[in-house]
Amino acid sequence: MSEQVSERSQQLFESGYYCAESVLLAMAESKGIQSDLIPRIATGFCSGVSRTGGMCGAVSGAIMGIGLAAGRCSPAASVESSYSLIRQLIADFEKQHGSINCRELIGCDLATEEGQCVFERNHLIQRCRQYVGDAASLATSLVAE
Repeated sequence: MSEQVSERSQQLFESGYYCAESVLLAMAESKGIQSDLIPRIATGFCSGVSRTGGMCGAVSGAIMGIGLAAGRCSPAASVESSYSLIRQLIADFEKQHGSINCRELIGCDLATEEGQCVFERNHLIQRCRQYVGDAASLATSLVAE
């Protein structure tokens, strides 16, 4: 299942959706969840949180995907199962790639024209494609356990 979600997230990414959108949409589809809000709620998390260089959008999308599967539905419910899964996702992604920070992962600043040129010139979108697939796979495996 995680391989299918990983592949689907990469297909969505290649079709023009951005990182967080692709991961969230693929995870939602795998759970049979459809909403006009998906992928719109993920857009601001793409490109390292709107090109601020923050958390990788693929990781952000995976966190939202975990929330769909394990988030709480009332204020009285515990957050612990969701938080535990998300901490594990972050640890696993960081172990695999060395960081969860967009700027560190791709090595350029998407907030600048120069950084966007570096991204294009060096085909860094291929790195992002890998991050999308890996985040989707890790998160899907975690919620399946």
